[in-house]
Amino acid sequence: MRIIVDAFIHYLKVERQLSAHTLSSYQRDLTQAIEYFTELDERSDTKIESWQQINSHQYRAYVARQHRKNLSGKTIQRQLSSLRRLYEYLIKEQLASNNPLKGVTAPKSGRKLPKAPDIEQLEQLLHEVDSDPLRVRDRAMFELFYSSGLRLSELTNIDCIDIKLQEHQLRVLGKGSKERELPIGKKAIQALKLWLKIRGELAKADEQAMFVSRFGTRISQRGVQQRLGKMAIDQGLPIHLHPHMLRHAFASHLLESSGDLRAVQELLGHADISTTQIYTHLNFQHLAEVYDKAHPRAKKKT
Repeated sequence: MRIIVDAFIHYLKVERQLSAHTLSSYQRDLTQAIEYFTELDERSDTKIESWQQINSHQYRAYVARQHRKNLSGKTIQRQLSSLRRLYEYLIKEQLASNNPLKGVTAPKSGRKLPKAPDIEQLEQLLHEVDSDPLRVRDRAMFELFYSSGLRLSELTNIDCIDIKLQEHQLRVLGKGSKERELPIGKKAIQALKLWLKIRGELAKADEQAMFVSRFGTRISQRGVQQRLGKMAIDQGLPIHLHPHMLRHAFASHLLESSGDLRAVQELLGHADISTTQIYTHLNFQHLAEVYDKAHPRAKKKT
């Protein structure tokens, strides 16, 4: 079973070009399943020697055991997803004839809504005017982050050639090496132009990265996290701000204004629209608050 997993992980790395983090997640999920079925094998008369021997009933028992271990529904769902991908690979390689995970589901758990700063807080954060090169770079980074709804890895991987200022366009390489073109807002364009005027003061001569550290090389994800946290504190924001919250803010603010779920899905680079739908819950939460305050039959008496 482990040999099959090694071959599957190699396939994901070479053919699908998944990230090291994603590969590690697959490896961990599948190793846990192997350990469970190995223990099951030792306690029963049935010897499990291959993935093809495991049936839906045994996988439901596995889900129940994971649930008893107090794993969240989201975690169990991810583990099942890893197993489903493995069986899809086995069927593709003609090593299995069916996927026993069909119909096997994880227990539901409450869906946690992403936190996002409101428009006023972002205006306060991005209003800063400072001639210090690092501050100018920071403002350009975070204007672009919020303007285009980027992932942190997408931001740090941007090269100068990826940005077309005249066309107000940005090219990014997202998950699964999927490339997409994104619009850039007016404020972000202005901030980028200011940064490009002084970028040469920091960047090494042969550095291709759009955003560089004080050492002149591509800024790290950790560096972006630290600078955003510092910027939020300096601006007096009452929240602990991290980069992914800017992506949440982009999605929720855009969806609140447009209501176009499909467009937001494309801009975020989500493969599955169900991932984007969490922002409809966030938007509903805002609408519910407005309703409670405004509707004559909902308002609390003062």
